[in-house]
Amino acid sequence: MDALAELLDGPRARGALLLRMVMEPPWSVRIEDRAPLCLMSVTSGEAWIVPVGAAEPVLLRPGDLAVARGPEPYAVADRPDTEPRALIGPGGTCATLRGEPLSESMELGVRTWGNARDGSAVVLVGTYLLDGEISGRLLDALPPLLVLPPGGRTGPLLTLLDNEIARDEPGQSMMLDRLLDLLLVDALRTWFSRPGAEPPGWYLAMGDPVVGQALRLLRDEPARPWTVAALAARTGVSRAALARRFTELVGEPPMAYLTGRRLAVAADLLRETDATVEAVARKVGYSQALAFSTAFKRVRGVSPQEYRKGGACSLPEQQRSLRGDPDPVRLGP
Repeated sequence: MDALAELLDGPRARGALLLRMVMEPPWSVRIEDRAPLCLMSVTSGEAWIVPVGAAEPVLLRPGDLAVARGPEPYAVADRPDTEPRALIGPGGTCATLRGEPLSESMELGVRTWGNARDGSAVVLVGTYLLDGEISGRLLDALPPLLVLPPGGRTGPLLTLLDNEIARDEPGQSMMLDRLLDLLLVDALRTWFSRPGAEPPGWYLAMGDPVVGQALRLLRDEPARPWTVAALAARTGVSRAALARRFTELVGEPPMAYLTGRRLAVAADLLRETDATVEAVARKVGYSQALAFSTAFKRVRGVSPQEYRKGGACSLPEQQRSLRGDPDPVRLGP
């Protein structure tokens, strides 16, 4: 498995929120849905993405693909200085800034929403709704906002999404989920291959002959009772050499990475299967459910049972602050 496949291995879009937003100026929508990731592309007119804080607004033109990383809020508008007139909350709920529901009044058809049926600005929106540790590594690899210009495979994918997004046929939700995934993969390939790219250390580490092998072992066998010594023996280096090299390239020691990997797998099992917490704990290498639950809550902020029921989870504030959150990135002119 190559580094990009490792980056995307794990949760995929499942019932993602996809819609075509049709707007006539003046318009501005404030996004506070706390979704982990959102992709946007203008097919007609233009739109500004206005981040919160000191970051500069970014103009989207037809064919551009924007990738916005949550959970911080931002606005999408006809102009950077237009005051928001609608608020998108968790789960795609829509209301005025005073809390008055807008979903029905702005519904324009199947997966189509806006303030004017023939509005001059049309924006395709695809939002991943669920957090997960593997997607957490993906989020860590991205700036708060990046914009890719038209080109490559993105154009045909966006055309296909535009053709499919408002259709209502059997299996349509699954088709749209996979199109969203393809767009994300293509965006990441483009972003990581750009001149001067600075992908995260663990991404580069996948290409290292020693650390890459260790990462694949931990990914393939997270439940194995690994120690640094056992991992070093499998990769053909000393324990000290592996620990030093792994930490330098990945940014954390091998056993810390293993804990994150185990909890990522556990999170998927909790959401996707009916296995008991005890069974999940054993499957990811914990002999006691209590130890597993303690570790899960420390990292996720909620217990396994709360997570399974859909409880909110996010990276602790300290972890989020370590990202640095650079300014929005635009590739190309």
